[in-house]
Amino acid sequence: MPEKQACLIIGAGDDTGAAIARAFAAEGMIVCLVRRPRHADALEALAKSIRDQGGEALAFPADARDEDEMIALIDRIETDVAPIEVAVFNIGANVRFSVTETTARVYRKVWEMACFAGFLMGREVAARMLPRERGTIIFTGATASFRGGSGYSAFAGAKHALRALAQSMARELGPKNIHVAHTIIDGAIDSNFIRENVPNVDDLRANDALLNPDAIAQNYVMLHKQARTAWSHELDLRPWSEKW
Repeated sequence: MPEKQACLIIGAGDDTGAAIARAFAAEGMIVCLVRRPRHADALEALAKSIRDQGGEALAFPADARDEDEMIALIDRIETDVAPIEVAVFNIGANVRFSVTETTARVYRKVWEMACFAGFLMGREVAARMLPRERGTIIFTGATASFRGGSGYSAFAGAKHALRALAQSMARELGPKNIHVAHTIIDGAIDSNFIRENVPNVDDLRANDALLNPDAIAQNYVMLHKQARTAWSHELDLRPWSEKW
């Protein structure tokens, strides 16, 4: 029988993260779902829904900003579950404040969530993938990864830094047969937040003007399956109607 493989998803939220988890579970991987402990119930519900559909999923409530927790978590998955073949960093941390109202605490917290946690994941999974000389690491970016918008100084700073991290890792790890990719999710996602806060959400959905989480997830699977003769490092995804 083929060796079991794990897919680690840091930021397994209700929409995009959940869709990515379902997509890799459908590929036969054991999906290891990570989200902050205060979301433990929702995380376990997602894992159960995947198991109910015939997939394999485990919930790991943890703070991805905590170095010791991340080291212990990835050791546990590698020892007790399966080798991590795919690692996805999907934490958003999208907040909007005027620069004069952005406190040091907010700026630091956004950076820790959207960049530092990505570094911790990337470092720890790379250390396990390097001896095997295989694996895929995907970082979820945003419009703010390449263009800072008004009111998004903290978010853009963190996402720019995450993009730079992904580039450096790709150049270092690519020659070792580890595929590092960065996605730019450029547009509104059909998510709980959008459904609750955008009045014309039904019209947008009917017109395919929102990013569909399942469509995003299929692109993540595609990145993992790419032949190494034609790897993508950066993939931008947006609705057909998005201005860019």
